[in-house]
Amino acid sequence: MDDYQIDETVDITDVVCPVTFVKAKVALEELSEGQILAIRLNDGEPVQNVPRSMKEEGHKVLKLIDNTDSTYTLIVRKAGE
Repeated sequence: MDDYQIDETVDITDVVCPVTFVKAKVALEELSEGQILAIRLNDGEPVQNVPRSMKEEGHKVLKLIDNTDSTYTLIVRKAGE
């Protein structure tokens, strides 16, 4: 069992890079430090770029879940400002 509770979810499967990261970042900015965001994203560029970009921004990638339908769910904990 994972030791986190998801505070918010955003689905970015309807957009393409680089808008995927922008939408994910905006959703994360609305959360408080330490809160958890679940990001549903497509396979390919989004799943390669969004987790890396989140780490570069200083956030903690907790998990990447393969939904087995060509999408993934990325679980991210917001870092402090």
